[in-house]
Formats: sequence, C-alpha cells, structure tokens
Amino acid sequence: MKTVIYNQEGKKAGDLELSETVFGLPWNADLVHQVSVSMMSNKRAPIAHTKGRGDVAGTGKKPWRQKGTGRARHGSRRSPIWIGGGVTFGPTKDRNFEKKINKKMAKKAFYTVISQKLRDNEIIFLDNADIKDAKTKEAAAVIKNISKVEGFERLATKRKNKAILALGERNAETKRSFKNIPGMQISEARNLNILDLLNYKYIVIPTPKETLAVWK
Repeated sequence: MKTVIYNQEGKKAGDLELSETVFGLPWNADLVHQVSVSMMSNKRAPIAHTKGRGDVAGTGKKPWRQKGTGRARHGSRRSPIWIGGGVTFGPTKDRNFEKKINKKMAKKAFYTVISQKLRDNEIIFLDNADIKDAKTKEAAAVIKNISKVEGFERLATKRKNKAILALGERNAETKRSFKNIPGMQISEARNLNILDLLNYKYIVIPTPKETLAVWK
C-alpha cells in the first residue's frame, strides 16, 4: 500500500509504503464503538454525590409519639420523605464506571480508525515539521500550504478539532511552533488513542518512517 509524502510547501516529496496491518483494516463499527465507550467510561470522574438517611445530620429522636396525635406516624427526621432528610438511591462518588478493555481489542480498534481515516483522505504525511526559530507564523504557513492538497482544504478554515500533529518523538520546538494554532493538538504518536483519532478531523504525520515505527 503506497501513499504520498508532502513537503512543507504542500508539494509531493516522495512515496511511502504503508503496512497493511495498520492501514489496511476494514471498518468495524461494533469494535470501535465498544472500545471508545469503554475508554470514555474509564475517563469519567464521579462528581455527583448525595447523602442517605444515615449520612445527613439530625437527631435520631422520634418526632412524635406513634399514636394519638392524628398525624401520620414517623420514626426519624432524617427520613427521605422529610425536608432535609436523606436521598433515596441518589448518586454517590463511590460509584465505579471503569470498564475493562482487552489490549488486542484496543489496538485493533485504533488501527481500524487509522485505516478508515486513510481511506477518507484525512491523513497527510510530511517529510518533516521542523520550523525555523519555532515561529507560530511559519507553522501556520505550513498548515496553509498543505491545505492546498486535495481533500485537506478544511485544514485552513476549521478552527475547532482541526488536526493532530503526531510526532515520532518529543520535540519542544515543533510543539512550541504549532501549539498556538487554533484547533491543533500536538502529541507523540505512541500516546495517541482512539478517542483522539475520533475527536479530530485530520492527522498530520511528519517524518512518517520514524513515526509509524511506534505503531508496529
């Protein structure tokens, strides 16, 4: 499987042979849905918390005697049917939303999304992303140049969740160059997950031979 590598001017700079294992998988909606929902669930932090009748402050004394008052019988002011009483079956911060994700499933789902993005023409390979003096202005010019490639026009206009710049290794100057461009996320390729791929329209991969080595 071959694809094109572009330079920072948006012109063809060569060809790249891609692995069928990573970029040649068929779409599997059930797998992608299962893994993505599990990952979102694992990131969920339980915030809502209510107190039951055993947790709220208040006396344990019986409000009034059982019989003879003409009123309904009650045993505690902390009862859920009283104002200021506990909550019945309310949410608590002790709830665990964690779901187990099989490593092979997660890996295959990641490759499935990557493969689909390649078929949808949403992955562009650059020969490099080195910016002289780490200037945002020059990084923005690179984005503008590669947006002239057919299928990547929205790189220049989309402001939210525009693209992920997937680096082969940590590069402080490259990160500083691109981090102020609206809609760009800069991350090492080895740290990406399926949620990143689904939340961003495009993936920009510089120095692909080195970068793609971490996905083998």
